[in-house]
Amino acid sequence: MTPASVDPPAGAPEAGDSGPLTYEAAGVSIDAGDEAVRRLAPHARSTYRPEVLSDIGAFGAVTALPEGFADPVLVSANDGAGTKPLIAAALGRWDTIGIDVVAMCVDDIVTLSAQPLLFHDQITAGRLDPDVVEAIVTGLAAGCRSAGCALVGGELAEHPDALAPGDYDIAGFAVGVAERARLRGSIAGDATLVGLASGGLRCNGYSLARRVLLGETPDAAVLGSPAWPGADHSLGDEMLRPSVIYAPAVLALFDECGALGAAHITGGGLVANVARMLGPDVDAVLRRGSWPVPRIFGRIADAGPVTPEEMERVFNLGIGMVIAVPPPEADAAVAVAQGAGHQAWVIGEIRPGAGTAHLVQAGS
Repeated sequence: MTPASVDPPAGAPEAGDSGPLTYEAAGVSIDAGDEAVRRLAPHARSTYRPEVLSDIGAFGAVTALPEGFADPVLVSANDGAGTKPLIAAALGRWDTIGIDVVAMCVDDIVTLSAQPLLFHDQITAGRLDPDVVEAIVTGLAAGCRSAGCALVGGELAEHPDALAPGDYDIAGFAVGVAERARLRGSIAGDATLVGLASGGLRCNGYSLARRVLLGETPDAAVLGSPAWPGADHSLGDEMLRPSVIYAPAVLALFDECGALGAAHITGGGLVANVARMLGPDVDAVLRRGSWPVPRIFGRIADAGPVTPEEMERVFNLGIGMVIAVPPPEADAAVAVAQGAGHQAWVIGEIRPGAGTAHLVQAGS
């Protein structure tokens, strides 16, 4: 079979040109990668926990288990920033995307009562720009410090032709540690549901939000307009609002309020994610109107238009984490969440059922 012809990357020698072909001419800059690694190392080291035994540059990260666990188990998750980096690229602002990636990973594992321990990142670019990479890693490090985990390593890759210059894909992988006896499984009995506030979109539903608010291509002029009529910040500011990191608050709710389970509200929206923490014999009832829905969701719904049912399937609608607690602990749970810096409300309860979640009107 004859290989298909491929146009050479910009700057590559034409067929018959004299001189050897280099990796640089093929679209990969080793020098840019080395410079990016040099810059990111101090940011990563700023997150190290006492358990970290290796340093940047090793082929693998070595981390000891924390002391104080009788029967420790590891809990892991990976995720990315979705299409939110398209907004960062349009605005040339990359310093918060790393926070989003960390949040998506650590807030998954903490639902099982796991303490975030270490984090690896994956940054892939069409053409590496050390300034952009440093900004991304600044956000990753900030997110890891907020979550209490160490940024111990990752991968920095340049993929010419697969991605265009200026395109970045960012993902991560988190590992946490939990006491086996305290792992949280499916909820089986009565509980009250406490919702922790998300001020905006976090990382979820951006494909729909971008199509509704920006059309086919993010436009800097539109992103510079008010987030909604009368807003004191731009649509770009709103769409780059970094994800809340809930991990320390959720661990406190497990420790201080005997939380029975938790649901991280990510892709799939509020109802579908709450259903993931339910056993087969209970339902979750969530009451609309028991928390304030941020204005950005109303703008998306009106501009689409997007039906209420679709909004509920796609977006968090202002709740980023749902915690199930014993009913007598509901008020204490709200106070603990508020003490950790989160707005929180009682938003529903667990009832006998069939393993599904429902949104109903307040008072139902």
